[in-house]
This record gives sequence, structure tokens and C-alpha cells, in this order.
Amino acid sequence: MHSRYFSPKIPLLLCLTFSLLIVSCANLGPTTLKSERSNYNLAVQRTNDEQLMLNLVRLKYRDTPFFMEVSSVASQFTLSTSANASASLQDGVKGLFGLGGSVGMTEKPTVTYSPLQGDRFIQRVLSPLPLQTIALLFHSGWSIERIFRLCFQRMNHLKNAPGASGPTPSLAPHFAEFISAVKYLRKLQIQDAINLSYQEENGVPQLILHINEEDKNREEAKQFALAANVEPGKTRYVLAFSPTYNKTDQIKVVTRSLLGIMFYISQAVEVPREDVLKGKVTQTKTPDGKYFDWNEVTGDLLRVRSLSQNPQANSMTIFYRGTWFYIDDSDLSSKSTFSLLAQIFSLQAGKIKDNAPLLTLPIGQ
Repeated sequence: MHSRYFSPKIPLLLCLTFSLLIVSCANLGPTTLKSERSNYNLAVQRTNDEQLMLNLVRLKYRDTPFFMEVSSVASQFTLSTSANASASLQDGVKGLFGLGGSVGMTEKPTVTYSPLQGDRFIQRVLSPLPLQTIALLFHSGWSIERIFRLCFQRMNHLKNAPGASGPTPSLAPHFAEFISAVKYLRKLQIQDAINLSYQEENGVPQLILHINEEDKNREEAKQFALAANVEPGKTRYVLAFSPTYNKTDQIKVVTRSLLGIMFYISQAVEVPREDVLKGKVTQTKTPDGKYFDWNEVTGDLLRVRSLSQNPQANSMTIFYRGTWFYIDDSDLSSKSTFSLLAQIFSLQAGKIKDNAPLLTLPIGQ
């Protein structure tokens, strides 16, 4: 018999091997979380941006927009371990043995999509933007000019291309006086001379534009008041859907819906020349019959360019109707406007109807 040559160290080494495998398994959890969470974060964020830009391009072509939200991401990891030991025992030789082990991991992610539709779509996409949301955006650090140009289509008699809140209008809009007025507010904001707050008076929502006492007579404040047809020199102006008439500090405002904002900003999409010539998009004209350039309205807010080839070096890119549409990575103003649009979308359309049809893809199987 050769059992007298069996080394007593084998059981000990087997225990050590299993211990190492267990330690490795214990470390896999935190390691996996560290790597996979960032990957899923980047994937969801990028696809959300791509879906938003895709819908802007769709609206430019008068195609139907559609929103498919990622309502949940679940990822299951299966660990498998094995260990083995072998020994070759010969007369006069002790301790010739080998040890082995392995750890395997299998990922099975499940992504659940939920379409935005029904009453949630009407409430959050078609309803006018609440004044409270505008105050929230202001206090989040956004430019008051950028917020007002996206969210308001009218302040008193000042029109901000109201016809652009739907499909591209055939007649050139009025917008220049509105843009001029909000630029005065932006100058005051840069000088930390204004503030914006939200309140409800007798159940009526109101935005209060505060101008510092020492800044109420600045030229920018005076010019804004004259443009908005309110009395200059005041420290407080009320912006409301239904203001009190015959008061010199009241400004009637009309906000866009989320879809209206998207229609408005979709005018920044530059389509290929051949699509224009084939009549695939509406060409807006001035009263004297000349073609209107929408860059005059949205050019300093957003620019979505187009190419026949994939612009690999750019930040956000989508392929639609045989063309690549993209926002240049160095165009910081466009990226800011797009980021603001994404934030408004999250605020308005973030909640998905619970009983909506779900599409669950077990993409790991």
C-alpha cells in the first residue's frame, strides 16, 4: 500500500485554496458594482440624449415623436467556483501533488422600457409649463435669457415665435423684441441685480421678478420695463397667466408645453439641402415672399448639424432618414441648451404611467 506516503499537508492546502476562492468571490461584488454602475449610467444617459435629439429631428420633418423610457435596469451576476487537488504518490517520494481552482462570473441584465403615453403624456408633454418649474430652473443656475426663450412664447405684447410651438409655420414669426427684452434681463442677472421667486396669491401662481433697490434705475432695467410695457423704476414685477389688469407692474405670460419647446427648438435642426428641395420640410417665408432663416431665432441657442458621413469626433450623434445629425462637441451654447431641454424633459416627463405596457428584454440570455 502507498497510503503511508500520503502527505498530511494536502487537506490543509485544500482548505487554503477554498479560502482564497471564497475571498475572491467576496471581492467580486464591490469590483463589479464599481465597474458596471458607471457603464450603465453612461449608457442610459447617452441613449436618453440620443432619443431626445432623435425626436427633435422627427419634429423638424413633421414625423411623430415617441418616447420610450428606461424604467428599470436589473443585472444579475452568477458566480461559479471550483477547486481540485491531485497527487502522484510513489515509493520513496512524498508531497508530489498539485492544486487548482477557478472563479467564473456570468452577467444577465434585464432592461425594462415603458412608453410615455395616455394621460401622463397629455399632462406632462402637452400641458403648459408651470411657473414653478421656471423658478426652479432659474435657481438651478441657468441663464434667465435661455430659460425665457425656451419656455415663454409671449410676455404682454412681446411675441417669442408663438407659431413655432407647433409644426414649422409657413410665415416668419415675430421674435426680435422679445429676445431684446430678455437680453436686458440676462445683463442684470450677470450683475447679480435680479432674482426670481414663485408664489401663489389666492391660489393663482405667480413669478415675481425682483430688482435690487440700488439697480432699479439701471439702463438695462429701464429698457426691459419699456419693452414689456410696464412702469420703469420698480423693484418688483409680477409675471402671471392671468395678471391683475390696470396695474403697472403686471406682465401676462404664456408658457410653452414641453412638446411646444421641442417644436420651437427643432427649428435649429439643419436638414440636408436635397430634403429641402424635395419638400420634406416646411420652408418658412417672410411677408415679401423671401425664405426665412430660422438661425435668426435659434442660432445662438442650438445648432443641430447634418452630414452624410458619421462625424465620429462629435458628442451627440443620431442617424435618421439616411443622414447623420449631431451637435458639435465644441459648441458649448448648443450643449447648454440641449442640457436645459433634457432637464425640462426630466422634470415634466420623468414619471411613467404604472400600468403602461412594458417591454422587458433579457438581453443577457
